[in-house]
Amino acid sequence: MSEALLVSSEVSLANEDELLDWLHSNRRTDGLPVVLPTRERVESMLFAAALVGLDRDVIIGSVPPNQGEATVEKIAINAVMAGCAPEHFCVVVAAVRAVCDIRLDLAEVQATTHELTPLIIVNGPVISEAGLASGYGVLGYGHRANLSIGRAVRLCLINLGGGWPGASDMTVIGHPGKLAFCLAEDEANSPFPPLHTSFGFGVEESAVTVMCVGAPHSVLAFPDADDPLEAERVLELLARTIAGVGNNNSVLGKGTVVVCLNPDHARILSDAGYTRSDIQHQLCQRATNPRRLVEYLRRGANAPTDIDPGELVPAVESPDSIVVVVAGGSGFYSAVMLPWTGGPHANTHITVEVVTSDACEVPVVA
Repeated sequence: MSEALLVSSEVSLANEDELLDWLHSNRRTDGLPVVLPTRERVESMLFAAALVGLDRDVIIGSVPPNQGEATVEKIAINAVMAGCAPEHFCVVVAAVRAVCDIRLDLAEVQATTHELTPLIIVNGPVISEAGLASGYGVLGYGHRANLSIGRAVRLCLINLGGGWPGASDMTVIGHPGKLAFCLAEDEANSPFPPLHTSFGFGVEESAVTVMCVGAPHSVLAFPDADDPLEAERVLELLARTIAGVGNNNSVLGKGTVVVCLNPDHARILSDAGYTRSDIQHQLCQRATNPRRLVEYLRRGANAPTDIDPGELVPAVESPDSIVVVVAGGSGFYSAVMLPWTGGPHANTHITVEVVTSDACEVPVVA
């Protein structure tokens, strides 16, 4: 490789152990060992970028709060450290584009005391091309593409955005998804059209949808084909989980809520005639709490006493604030992931294209 190619500064120490120690002591990792980003490994990742028309000096965005420039080369370094293969890189770039979108309020997300972190949902042909998992244990261990892509984004938030626990990231407890939080929708086993088609993309296109949410809340719903209200029970269980009174959104009524249906629960709802849009509307309508209860639990003795007993507080602002995705294995459990609701844009979600061909036009930040 040419010595003049790499723009980023390089560190030279006696051996790999010293290099890894340097990365840890200088807060360049997430606390776990990383793949050392040698010149050769980074250049291999950049070659994958060049195949889709991305030069190394292209700026994908600025990562808050430090506003570090996310150049293709800088993203490639972090992707190597995270363990990504070259075929993962186009997904990483798309996810970084999404988190840099001002509407995602990343500056606030990086600093909040809530357990918030970006969740990456992948759709389209790139799922198979990159080897992403969508079935059993989709947010757990054992899935290289999911974990490496999610981890690469986290390393960008650390190394380019300056996020660090107790310094700029003030999350009180956090959750393991802050290391890596990435899944592919199980399009093959979903009874609904792929998620990204809801946002104007074609089935043949690939996209990532990113929102900032907390850890999964497990929702237990036993199927019963003999129960004519089977679908209603599933909807009610999901809605009550969304509207848990201790949730931020149950008080403030904003933010994107993620409902991850396992294929069995998705089929129950689909067989009952519910579309994705129907599910969003039903959950928005059902996810409420009595205002008297909310005010009492928030304010105690200072709660107002003149509240109409029938007045309800919505836990979700609108049906569009609920993202319904199908993933995971067969079984009794689905999951709900909830927002913080803070920031100027109140925890919205962003969908961007995964560029897999140099024929695509790539937005560039000047």
